[in-house]
Amino acid sequence: MSSTVLRSVIRRSLLGLAALAIAAPAIPPVAWSVELGPVSKLPLPRYVSLKAARVNARIGPGRDYPVTWLYLKPGLPVEVIQEYELWRRIRDSEGSEGWVYHSLLSGDRTAIAAPWLKGKATMIDVHSSPALDAPLVARLEPGVVSKVDECSSGWCEITVSERDGYVRQDDIWGVYPDEKID
Repeated sequence: MSSTVLRSVIRRSLLGLAALAIAAPAIPPVAWSVELGPVSKLPLPRYVSLKAARVNARIGPGRDYPVTWLYLKPGLPVEVIQEYELWRRIRDSEGSEGWVYHSLLSGDRTAIAAPWLKGKATMIDVHSSPALDAPLVARLEPGVVSKVDECSSGWCEITVSERDGYVRQDDIWGVYPDEKID
């Protein structure tokens, strides 16, 4: 095939594509939407905390399923990733998953200080205001659980052992990046 013929074929193909694009109806942009749980009508995924001092996580949504994990820390943050009737499938900060009865969960927001750094010689700074140069009010070991009061602009106000302060949102597990909490 000569280069002239090849250019002609390419030109006709491009003109045909352009005609299709002009004739095609405009496709509206896809709106960003949050999936809602079929039972609770709350967003999925979402963070909650454990309400009880003993919470069984099961391999399926029902009391007949075996327990795979026993949580013994009330206030521990977990992520709800699925719903089935009165059961919620949760994921913890280590990635373990299981089904928990809904009444054992609370909407109270809590967080864990940098669980990915557990066992390392590092601390998470808690500042008096949301700024890196603000005075420190505390330092947290990775794995410490705190109450989340609010989050905005990359900072979260937390309470730990009756002390209030601010941590960078990236330093805790239990809030989504750039999530605002009032």
